[in-house]
Amino acid sequence: MDIGQVQFICSSPDLTSCPDSQYPEYAFAGRSNVGKSSLLNLLVGQKNLAKTSSTPGKTKLINHFLVDESWYLVDLPGYGYAKTGKRTLDAFSGFTIDYLLKRENLSCLFILLDPRHAPLKNDLAFISWAGENQIPLALVFTKTDKLSNDGLNSSLNQYKKTLLEDWEELPPVFLTSAVDHKGKDELLIFISKSNKSFHKK
Repeated sequence: MDIGQVQFICSSPDLTSCPDSQYPEYAFAGRSNVGKSSLLNLLVGQKNLAKTSSTPGKTKLINHFLVDESWYLVDLPGYGYAKTGKRTLDAFSGFTIDYLLKRENLSCLFILLDPRHAPLKNDLAFISWAGENQIPLALVFTKTDKLSNDGLNSSLNQYKKTLLEDWEELPPVFLTSAVDHKGKDELLIFISKSNKSFHKK
């Protein structure tokens, strides 16, 4: 799938402020500093669609981008802010959860994970919560260029072993790197196929 036009639509503080739901929607979420902005920029072929920062918690609203007037790319707030008060964190979590549970046109939630770290409790909890609530999801491992093949395989096996303690079958898994463009085509093919299924409903 080739991407042409990408248009920023709005930043929403809650579900009711989100744009109309006539198009399929793909949301990206993960821990702060997991590489979400870099991945989104890679997917659409732009350098500044999503702002990258070394400061955790840069994204604080639900950001909608309309791609080729046919589907939404959604940048969700990260979880696990390092420099944000608990009350604010709870508020972010609240409206993000409301969006994920009630957004009818959500075709897939991509949960981003950093394979350099062992499975983290809040990542695992978020994955389990999404699965329990039957939210369509996929796992996206970022920054894979920072690990050797052996290191990456070891990390993936650890995640697989941990997740299969609760899951009968794992959700789709993608390996990505914004540095060497790994995983871009696979993600866009997945989105393209999902778009076709959405319009058949």
